Amino acid sequence: MNSTKQSSLKVRQILAAALELRDAVNEIAFEAYIPWVYNPLDYAWLLYQQYVEKHFRSSCETIFVGMNPGPWGMSQTGVPFGEVSMVKNWLKITAEVVSPKNQHPKRPIQGLACPRKEVSGDRFWGFFKEKYKTPAKFFQSHFVASYCPVAFMEQSGLNITPDKLPAVVRNPLQQACDQHLQRLLEIVSPKWLIGVGGWAEKRCQSVVESLGTSSVQVGKILHPSPASPAANKNWSEVVEGQLKSLGVWR
Repeated sequence: MNSTKQSSLKVRQILAAALELRDAVNEIAFEAYIPWVYNPLDYAWLLYQQYVEKHFRSSCETIFVGMNPGPWGMSQTGVPFGEVSMVKNWLKITAEVVSPKNQHPKRPIQGLACPRKEVSGDRFWGFFKEKYKTPAKFFQSHFVASYCPVAFMEQSGLNITPDKLPAVVRNPLQQACDQHLQRLLEIVSPKWLIGVGGWAEKRCQSVVESLGTSSVQVGKILHPSPASPAANKNWSEVVEGQLKSLGVWR
């Protein structure tokens, strides 16, 4: 099978796996425990679909795995670390969102019309834009995924990370996300799985161990969140050094 046909097959498999994850997450009764829940694989599916169809390549060797959507990034665009301007102007994705019915007044979903900038996504994609110049060169050997596609908010609008959820919903969510990541590894067969931040790294390590495979190496890079003091000091230089130390980049 040539590389184009192989990429097309894997794209269909990746999208099918994402739909399975979307449906599994939607079956979890979050509303009894969490005031506000956003699932971009529902309302921003066309954006995510275009992201995969446009950029995934079967030659991918490294998958970066984020934790879950930020309010002004993936929550708006459906793309992991999907800061709006990067999605529009660098990744060249233009699809529309279907606004979810239940929206927090402080966290409206506006899709690519959202005027807010997400620092984490801007740092993340900006770093690879600087290093690779074009998406084609980056995606020739890399891909970016989100471990958990769902955003959770308190009544105030404050983000709730998946690890802070009540066990009654965290456990089935983690099971669904683990199964999806396992499926992604089976489809892509990467050499590296890189958690963006410590929690994502732990989930990656757990999934790889559960598969009993030695063909995938797990690593970590510093999360680009401005809430982290370390990320506000030369994040790009730190991450480049981490990737070189791991052996992902030579």
